[in-house]
Amino acid sequence: MKKVFLLLAALVAANLSQAQWEPDVRLTNDPAASWTPVSSNKPIAVSGDSIHVVWQEFRDGNAEIYYKRSTDAGTSWGEDTRLSNALGNSYDASLALSGTMVHVVWGDFRNGSDIVEIYYKRSEDGGESWGEDTRLTFAGSWSESPSIAIGDSVIHIVWYDWRDAIWDWGYEIYYKRSMDGGLTWGPDTRLTNDIAYSGYPCIAVSGQTVHVVWEDTRKGNGEVYYKRSDDGGLNWGPDTQLTDDPADSWDPVVAVNDSVVHVVWMDMRDGSAYEVYYKRSTDGGITWDADTRLTNASASSEYPTIAALGTMVHVTWGDKRDMNYEVYYKRSDDAGLTWEEDTRLTNAFAESNYPFVAVSDSAVHVIWDESRDGNEEIYYKRNPTGNVIVGTENLSLDNSGQEFNMFPNPASSIVHIQITDNPTGKSMLTIGNILGETLITRPIRMGEAIVDVSILQNGIYFVEIATQGKQVESQKLIIRK
Repeated sequence: MKKVFLLLAALVAANLSQAQWEPDVRLTNDPAASWTPVSSNKPIAVSGDSIHVVWQEFRDGNAEIYYKRSTDAGTSWGEDTRLSNALGNSYDASLALSGTMVHVVWGDFRNGSDIVEIYYKRSEDGGESWGEDTRLTFAGSWSESPSIAIGDSVIHIVWYDWRDAIWDWGYEIYYKRSMDGGLTWGPDTRLTNDIAYSGYPCIAVSGQTVHVVWEDTRKGNGEVYYKRSDDGGLNWGPDTQLTDDPADSWDPVVAVNDSVVHVVWMDMRDGSAYEVYYKRSTDGGITWDADTRLTNASASSEYPTIAALGTMVHVTWGDKRDMNYEVYYKRSDDAGLTWEEDTRLTNAFAESNYPFVAVSDSAVHVIWDESRDGNEEIYYKRNPTGNVIVGTENLSLDNSGQEFNMFPNPASSIVHIQITDNPTGKSMLTIGNILGETLITRPIRMGEAIVDVSILQNGIYFVEIATQGKQVESQKLIIRK
């Protein structure tokens, strides 16, 4: 029986090391256009097996906000629910979850053809029923593109606002919060004051720390800026410029896991086409690592979005390397230190645009809008094992495996292996890639081995130790030269 379990563990490990993306699922089915919002919004949120999605759709003659949910991790989906019902267009919705509460914000033209205000709506029962619309802004101008996040039961939203305009300049970033689940809201707080264009903010929260990124032209070209609050949005630190190159850097999106803050954006610094760039802070936004270029397509790689859980970081974007726009995906399993190769998620011979990624437990979920059916529709795709790290923590069935130490890691040429207890039988070492292919095999004598890994290319590999009478143990090895 134990041999059967070991075989099953090996098969599970091989499967987890490969992409497990399932077929596309069409979420909308109406002759009118259905669109996902801009990248700084968050139209998908996941908690356990519950997936919640919002979008804007023209089936009612003008743009309205629609909602849909799945309660079985994306296997099946409920009916469309219309959330807004106004004479003007409603667009750029963003949602967040807190227990059974679902919170949605959007921009709305109902107060006049030249006035956009932020509206809010909530569900107390996981999306089954919805309360009334609540108007959050009264600027009498353009309050657009709200982004929402929840931390410690406090709801935080940011948006960009025209109320401070001077001639053609003056969009500034504003912030607002609710301390009681959306029943009442505090005053608007102006976060920027640069007499330039500050737009498309995105917000993320970890405990009492609130992180905001946005695009800004105060230096004459588009740059990415960052700001944080350490006390739940009551007080705010100074603006931090995250990019500094002569080209435009647009549409930043932020995600956070504990003290690690991840930011992606689209950047023109490499020539005539946008590429996706990434930056991280490992100390909660105090200091920042260097920029990392994630794409090298020599075509437009645009509007990235990001999600993070544990050490896993997931990025999606629209990419024109295939002549038309397709959805691409990339991930890191070491908190953004190294990245896997690009994965193409769509192949529709149509425009697949504006993807968004969310993650919960072991699964990765992506939505986007696409014109394969002649008009724009919302599509969904999932990878049920995309947030699982293949390593010791996933392969061990109990504590009877052969433990070992491995250094250095990352490595470039030589790796030292030391078994931490005295093996009672023969031990065999194997090194394989993420596709499950075995690249190096050799016996271990006297509990130690020095392995030449110079033949391996940069990337992620898995070292396994098989000892007679013990379960196979596996650890991740990073090759970096």
